Amino acid sequence: MNIIEQMLSNYKIDSENDLLNALKEVFQEITLLGLYRGGFFNKAVFYGGTSLRILYGLDRFSEDLDFSLLEKDKSFNIDKFFPFITNEFEALGISISLKSKNKKGSVSSIESAFLKNDTLIHTLDIKTNNLDNILSGVYSGKRIKIKLEVDTNPPLKFQSESKILLLPVTFNIMSMTMPNLYAGKMHAVLCRKWKTRVKGRDWYDFEWYVKRNTKLNLEHFEQRMIESGDLDVGRELTPELFKEFMYNKIDGLQIDKAIEEVRPFIKDISVFEHWNENYFKLLTDRIQYQ
Repeated sequence: MNIIEQMLSNYKIDSENDLLNALKEVFQEITLLGLYRGGFFNKAVFYGGTSLRILYGLDRFSEDLDFSLLEKDKSFNIDKFFPFITNEFEALGISISLKSKNKKGSVSSIESAFLKNDTLIHTLDIKTNNLDNILSGVYSGKRIKIKLEVDTNPPLKFQSESKILLLPVTFNIMSMTMPNLYAGKMHAVLCRKWKTRVKGRDWYDFEWYVKRNTKLNLEHFEQRMIESGDLDVGRELTPELFKEFMYNKIDGLQIDKAIEEVRPFIKDISVFEHWNENYFKLLTDRIQYQ
């Protein structure tokens, strides 16, 4: 059994979608190893849904790799870490390409890159007979694509901690702590600038945090709202004001679209049985603060 098989053996794979999600997560962890080799985590921390999934046990799959610099640095360039990522994949017989994405006509503090597996999934150059069986039947046009984003001008007042991953090899990375990951997620819930789309994953994660009695770092959340222009400087974000913001957001939430968006990342769809406005307001009432 090679390392890719070993990593895939940790997943229950019943469908093509399960396999694609599992492969993407395996590729995400290989990418994290490459970043670690390059010293990336001396400058940045891992946050977002994928960090919650990989490091803290969130029971849904996630798509992107999100990072925040430890200090503001708009001159930061992620390109110098590409060779370390590429080397890790090539060592496993996987060919990838890495490309930077420039946002035309806009000034952004987000440094983005896309990691794309240019080899069709069912013909990955991995020398093992067993994996051929695992990959059989996957639609030949499917490719794995991972988006990396680094916030070079991050809101501060957050705490971080070292976390250990055991595969592909044992290595450690830096992550925001749970109360700060929670703050980042609630900022996405309240302040995501999507006019017609609803990201159900945000609401799924919100429910996950509340059920685990995670404490919300309201100070870091306040910094995020100020820097995104959603809270006036000098206005204190109290639990009461936060609750008001949440109730207003819930009143306008299209719950059916939220469920539709998150469904491909969830194996047990019975979790949506209680999703309605009153339920999300109940969750809001039960938020605990740091």
